[in-house]
Amino acid sequence: MKNLISKLLSDSITEEEKKELRIWLKNPKNQKAFNTQVRHAYTLNLLYNKIDEEEAYNKVFNTIKQQNKPILLYKRNYIKYAAAIVLFMAVGYFYLNQNSLNKGNITISDTNIKVGTDKATLTLEDGTNIFLEKDKNYISNNVESNGKALTYKTKNNTKQDIAYNYLTVPRGGQYNVTLADGTKVWLNSESQLKYPVHFIEGQTRQTELVYGEAYFDVSPSTNHNGAKFKVLTNKQEVEVLGTEFNIKAYKNDNTTYTTLIEGSVAINKANNNKLLTPNQQAIVLNNDETISVSNIDVYNEISWKEGVFSFKNKPLKDIMNTLSRWYNIEFIFKNKALENDLFGGVFDKSQNISEVLNMIQNTGNVSFKLEKGKIMIE
Repeated sequence: MKNLISKLLSDSITEEEKKELRIWLKNPKNQKAFNTQVRHAYTLNLLYNKIDEEEAYNKVFNTIKQQNKPILLYKRNYIKYAAAIVLFMAVGYFYLNQNSLNKGNITISDTNIKVGTDKATLTLEDGTNIFLEKDKNYISNNVESNGKALTYKTKNNTKQDIAYNYLTVPRGGQYNVTLADGTKVWLNSESQLKYPVHFIEGQTRQTELVYGEAYFDVSPSTNHNGAKFKVLTNKQEVEVLGTEFNIKAYKNDNTTYTTLIEGSVAINKANNNKLLTPNQQAIVLNNDETISVSNIDVYNEISWKEGVFSFKNKPLKDIMNTLSRWYNIEFIFKNKALENDLFGGVFDKSQNISEVLNMIQNTGNVSFKLEKGKIMIE
């Protein structure tokens, strides 16, 4: 598995190997081992295009040899570069163009900027709110929590009246829940899920991602007399038979992303529908009935569930949105031109904000400064 993790980080892993790694990561103990390797791996990979720009290559390589710390590789969307060297060490990696130099570390000393943790609010059918947090247990007649996961008792039910609960994860939080049918749902920061406390035997099992991001591992319909499973969002309906998929539908985003890992799902919006196969993503714009589908590297979309953030050619604005939710801090772009610059990188979610921002700032193309509880990007 160490070999597969190294291949993942160096972008040389096959789809079959990714599937093997995902299965292995379903064990929480393995997730810890994975995070440790991402954090401490020391693998050097040379990735280069077949063009004659040796000087550019040597400049980057010599910079790496002269330093005893991670070199972060960065790519702007308008720069064509001949070679890139990816170095994985304690704090991950980012892409750097060949003309960039290390510009020194920063320290974000505001103690209010905490790494995200397991926490959520459970809202019962009578409106009672229960705060769930790490290392704090909660037990009732039909549900219990160990501080990071909520589990409903599995039982068949023929009662027609359905009571709903809400699980709300704030900024700076994450949580997961096992529904009464055995379906597992992981909720990312700033997300809310509505679901029944029990399902009626033989009827469609329906939940709603009110907003945010969630990863679903659905209990197969064959275990429930053929009952289908549906997930509603504000702009679409996802129908499944038994599968694993990720939905991202944040309140302030104009786009809903549905990414399929295993099985099959049907995306329905208005009079349109699309059937996804594994390693495909459906994109739905809020003001458009069109459903566009493309083949993608699903790992970059679901790595958050495994304790890692993985970005590949992502606009800096999107990366900052992700960090903003996880660290519960606001980022302000003073230099608007930086919003669409493309970055790639991997880092452990347990790292503090200074480590992550240093990875980006050390490219020499962007800088961060803490002002009045907000981080300015220049």
